[in-house]
Amino acid sequence: MVSEQKPFRVIDTGIRDGRAQIAFDQALIDLHKDGEVPDTIRFLQFPPTALIGRHQALSQELKLDYCHDNNIRTVRRITGGGALYFDEGQLGWELLFHRATFAGKSLGDLACMICEAAASGLQKLGVDARYRAPNDIEVEGRKISGGGGFFDGNTLFYQGTVLVDMDPADMIATLNIPDPALVKQFTEAAAQRIVTLKDCLGKAPDMAVIKQALMDGFGESLGIDPVAGNISDREEAEAKRLFDEEIGADEFVAEIDNPANATGILTGNHAGPGGRVAAHIRLEGANQDRFREILIAGDFFVAPPRIVLDLEAALRGTLTHDTRKTVLEFFAKTNVGLMTAAPEDFATAIENALETVA
Repeated sequence: MVSEQKPFRVIDTGIRDGRAQIAFDQALIDLHKDGEVPDTIRFLQFPPTALIGRHQALSQELKLDYCHDNNIRTVRRITGGGALYFDEGQLGWELLFHRATFAGKSLGDLACMICEAAASGLQKLGVDARYRAPNDIEVEGRKISGGGGFFDGNTLFYQGTVLVDMDPADMIATLNIPDPALVKQFTEAAAQRIVTLKDCLGKAPDMAVIKQALMDGFGESLGIDPVAGNISDREEAEAKRLFDEEIGADEFVAEIDNPANATGILTGNHAGPGGRVAAHIRLEGANQDRFREILIAGDFFVAPPRIVLDLEAALRGTLTHDTRKTVLEFFAKTNVGLMTAAPEDFATAIENALETVA
């Protein structure tokens, strides 16, 4: 905890277009790094929205025709992780603060602290919420909240969601499950794995009550002082710029889109404790023993997310028989906080792709 209660500004961006909410995330991070916004707690909600992780392939993860026909917005997050469905029945919460606020804490330690604080807030509503590593909050073994985050320089961005009222069938309908026969199985599994506040309490609490409970949990457990604040014109302007120039564009959302179907692409997968890593590669050279292009996808968390782009760049032009050495040396020399996947997971996925060479 901090030695003295430090004020955290509390803002609420309400229900906004999903891509606009993500653009606001990036604006907050950039402006906080520049010292233009204070440590902040933010609440947010989405209209019906299907979100994929920063490194996921769009059409492999989402049922795009269904989303289009049902007016469900498709969005690419700036954080890793898997595909998610959000609507007005879920409450998003975020913490943004300087590394020095909790000096000496690792990303994993901070994730534990934040999730335990959120769980203590939910307990105030009358539910037996408990933290489960690495970043879930459960009630009697069923997930009611999950989160993830990363460091960008000295700024930590950590976000989570509380399931207030949701039908798992709505979530499953947006996900691209290859075998239609498995849809019923996935729906039943989701219903058993997740739980909402409405399920626990018999009715959904008012959103204002939930927000206050979370603020109390953060304040008491983290030793901070949540104080109602205002969204600045600078934040809105920067969020709009990011939306217009990148995050709101269809090209950004479809930046990774079913790469396995491209001509000449070799694909390998590796599923580890930290999530799935997929490597899509194209080779060059007389002996096809050198990386020409490489794209890494999956539902892992890596901090900061751009590290994956740097790894791809580091591999281009290198010899395939040096794959594991190149990957491990890259991570050894790079300031990166791997929240779930390990360097070996990336190396194994790439090696698995190489094994598909005829």
